[in-house]
Amino acid sequence: MKSDLMKVFGYYDVQEFDPFLMLDVFDSTNPDDYTKGFPWHPHRGIETVTYLIKGDIEHGDSLGNKGSILDADGQWMTAGSGIIHQELPKKSDRMLGAQLWLNLPAQYKMVDLQYGDILKKDVPIVEGDGSLVHIISGSYKGISGAFQGEYVKSTYLDVELEAGAEWTMDTDKASTLFVYIFQGEGSFGQETDDFVSEKHAILFNEGDTLKVNESDNGMRFILLMGKPLGEPIAWGGPIVMNTKEELELAFAEIDSDIFIKHERK
Repeated sequence: MKSDLMKVFGYYDVQEFDPFLMLDVFDSTNPDDYTKGFPWHPHRGIETVTYLIKGDIEHGDSLGNKGSILDADGQWMTAGSGIIHQELPKKSDRMLGAQLWLNLPAQYKMVDLQYGDILKKDVPIVEGDGSLVHIISGSYKGISGAFQGEYVKSTYLDVELEAGAEWTMDTDKASTLFVYIFQGEGSFGQETDDFVSEKHAILFNEGDTLKVNESDNGMRFILLMGKPLGEPIAWGGPIVMNTKEELELAFAEIDSDIFIKHERK
């Protein structure tokens, strides 16, 4: 029985991964691992991007919004000025995917709440020589993804490589770039014998091309790329602001039941 639920990076890594705040990944065939889910909790100042390769996650918020994220679906939520929501994974043969937190720039910390549904049918897939690239957001080879972030422009790809395949991608020197390997192993860069195995992330240095060589059994990884914000961060649990004062105000508003700035349905 497979059971992998882990935080890849988070609070202590914000400078290196800017504008990405946190990445949680999950790969489990044991429903007891995940069906407790994440009951009602607040967010402000961030965007959350949930992507499921396999599984079923029911979500809802205190404004009355609700829905489900299913196989190969995703959701891009701009928490902005604040929301209280819950995420409840349902029993599945396999729960495989990731949740990413993106920082919002200071000038957009208090924007209105927005949801962006990313449906399987809307995700372009580019087939190459031994590769399949699912374009979640941003663009790849001139093809736009299923969703385009309004406040932080980022590229999010789900890449599948066949055994022995080689894959390259043009990258932006000014952007933060990392991958997380869900399954398989491969080399990244010029050292083709230096393989990195599954359940590992790689944060890259500056460069304009990423080269990947798969080993023998096929590989699947997600790739994220976005320009750093370079702004101060005040982080307290599910709230990420720029100053301690803003953080304290957010928690004071939660305690006073004036946190949500939108009308309830």
